[in-house]
Parts: sequence; C-alpha cells; structure tokens
Amino acid sequence: MVITESQNIEFKENWRDEYLKWICGFANARGGRLYVGVRDNGEVCGVADVKKLMEDIPNKVRDLMGILVDVNRLTYDDKEYVEIVAEAYPYPISYHGHYYLRSGATNQELKGAALDRFMLRKQGRTWDGVPVPYLKVEDLDNVTFDMFRKYAKRSGRMEEVDLQDDNKGLIDKLRLVEGGYLKRAAALVFHPDPERFVTGAFIKIGYFKEDAELIYQDEVHGNLFQQVGTVMDILTTKYLRAMISYEGIHRIETLPMPREALREALLNSVVHKSYESLTPIQIGVYDDRLEIWNCGILPEGWTINNLLGKHRSRPYNPDIANIFFRAGEIEAWGRGIERIIVACKINGYPAPEFQYDGGGLWTIFHFNENYQKTTQKTTQKTTQKELIELTEAQVAIIEYLKEHPQASRKELTEHIPDITENGIKYNLARLQELGLLKRIGGRKFGCWVFINN
Repeated sequence: MVITESQNIEFKENWRDEYLKWICGFANARGGRLYVGVRDNGEVCGVADVKKLMEDIPNKVRDLMGILVDVNRLTYDDKEYVEIVAEAYPYPISYHGHYYLRSGATNQELKGAALDRFMLRKQGRTWDGVPVPYLKVEDLDNVTFDMFRKYAKRSGRMEEVDLQDDNKGLIDKLRLVEGGYLKRAAALVFHPDPERFVTGAFIKIGYFKEDAELIYQDEVHGNLFQQVGTVMDILTTKYLRAMISYEGIHRIETLPMPREALREALLNSVVHKSYESLTPIQIGVYDDRLEIWNCGILPEGWTINNLLGKHRSRPYNPDIANIFFRAGEIEAWGRGIERIIVACKINGYPAPEFQYDGGGLWTIFHFNENYQKTTQKTTQKTTQKELIELTEAQVAIIEYLKEHPQASRKELTEHIPDITENGIKYNLARLQELGLLKRIGGRKFGCWVFINN
C-alpha cells in the first residue's frame, strides 16, 4: 500500500468494537475509510476471520448508530485485510450516546461548547442565530440603533427607506428574528448590557512589562458597537503613546501601527469571536508590541495559511457579520486580514503576525525600532505633565463644552462624529483625570468647568 493515515484514512492492525467510535467520527465529519489489518506505517499485516468481520461490522454499525457502511475484502501480497467505507451524514451520529468527530488524523469526542457548535452546524444554524427568550425590541438601545442608521446610510449598503423604519422594522430587515424571538446577534449588537445573555461578552486591555507584570488594565463593556469605539479610544489615548511630528503648523500624531489596521483587527475579533467560550477578548500592550487574542475557531480543515491567503468569507457569526457589513465596518468577501496587512505595508509598518493554536487566534503588531526608541526617550526625558497630548476626540469635546457647558453625554455623542457614548464617558473621565475639566452640580442642572493649569 502507498496510502498514509490522514483526515479520511485510519489504520488498525486488528478489529475491536471500540473502533466503532472512528466510524462515528468519519460519519460526523467528511466521511472516511478505516482499514483493519494495516499497521500505522501503512504496512499490510493481514487480519484473521475476514469473512466474519464483513458480516459483523455492518450489522453493529447499523444497530448501534443507525447508519450503513460498505465493508470490502482486499488482498495485498497474499494478505487479506478489510476496508470499511463510511459516508458523511448530514445529521448528527452518536455511538452509545456519545458524539465523535474526525479532526485531522485524530478522533475526538465532542463535549460542551464543541458539541453545541457541532449540533448547530448539522442543523444548518449558527450560534449567533439562536433565539433568545424574554428579549424584546423595546429592551434594545436606541442610541446604538441611531448609530447604526448613521453608519449604514454612509456606507450605502441599506436602502434609505429601510433605515427610516422603526427599530422593530429594522430588526426584521436585518433578519434578526426567528420564530417570534430575537436572535443572540441582536442581544450582542444592540442591547445595552449583552452580558445579561452572554457571559464574557466584553474586552480586557492590559499594559504589561516583558516579565508579564501587569502595570494597569481596563475592561470595556456594553454592546459590540460600543465596545469597538470605546476600545479604540482607550488604546489610542492611554495605551499607545503617539509619536508627534509637524508639517508646517499642523501637528501629526503617529501610532505604532496604522489606525485603520488596528480597527480592522479589533473588528475581526469582535465579529468572529466564539462567544460560547464565555471568555473575553484580551488585548495586551507591551513596549514593543500589541497582541489581540480572540477565542475564535477557524472553519473545519483550515489552517492559518488559508486565513492569510485568498479565501471566501466564511464568518463564524454570520448574523453579527451582516450587521457590521451593512454599517460599512467590515467587508463581506474575506478581506479583513488582507486589509490589515496592506494598511501596514503601504504606511511603512511591519506586517502583523498571525497565530492560531486551536484555542484562539492571535494578531500581533510589532512596533518598529524608531517608535520604541522615541517612546523610551520621551519617557526618560519628559515629565508626566509635559506628556499630556490630547486626542482629536478630546479636543472636540473641549471645544463643544466651551460653547455648551451644560451638555450631557448624549448631546456630546450626537454632535461629535464617530464616537460612542461610552467613548464620550471615557474621554470626559480622562480630561478630569488630567486636571483639565471639572463637573459642578448634578446631572440635571450641573455644568462643566475648565481648570487652568
């Protein structure tokens, strides 16, 4: 024989009834062939009682799993061995109440979240498309709906007449209703507190030294639209010190990676995360790199090479992906990784590194040496007060509050483009922390006062 073990081929020297698990695994995957009387290296050693095996095996498979297999007698170099051919089945197959799946050259028993994913996939469904009882359109966040409408209008990916519909009509247009219930995708994207329905649906950010010492950290909660905007605000104002240069009188801030590449990587993590893992997205910032870890799962049979090459879009959460696509936040043709790499290259940055370990996907932005040297020099020679550099969002907040000192967070969100209410909240807190702004009075009759330093 010249064949070797693979995704679809398994060798066994002798027959044992426990090998029915392998047949179950093939049936639940892409199908496969189990050879009895063949050593692991592909050498045919032959097997006794071939005639009996050809009668017993198909009967046991039928009685215990309810499926049919072909069992063939083969001969090589005067040695007889058995070939068992199992087809892929469109519905879940169990053996003694347990479910197995062929993955690579191994046979794995499915449990927990992996079993849930398998069952949904066999039913032609996805995790984000599962209905959520007790969730109503009235429970969703009006500000997020308004933000979505603004983004979708700008992208041109939805008809304006659809965007003018009420929230219930918009939810219907986005196909976020099944059997009279809202889907999980609606809870994650539009509910003000999706963690009521999905544990771990938030993002953790930490700044670390090389010895893994945590210096400071933040957690970002809220729905997915709010999380993306707030995380970008926090990363670019607190965690990533921008290099400052000038073109004439114009001040230029340069981050250690293109802003659009960072945002694309963040969007990829939010949209494609395996939310049933119940673990948050984790972002680690170091002196020389930024790492985004997302508990994501590649499509069956894919490796990191498939992800880096040209590929069709196969979103893990298609309903969530559709919402972000309609809003113009992502593309629909599997170009997210390509867009990140291209943005880095055309701006003269190192291409990011991508890793997949089965438990999650890493996107690692390495900072170039000039950035590392500049930030280290700035840290050594500049006082904390002199390091204060306001972002465009913070400058916009200050300018607006000078004219409208009684403005609320909602009003600021409405008048300052491309920033969420959570982002407004964070930046107001940051301005107060820097000693530039102070709130006097309560929420209803209070006002903002500027402090001279």
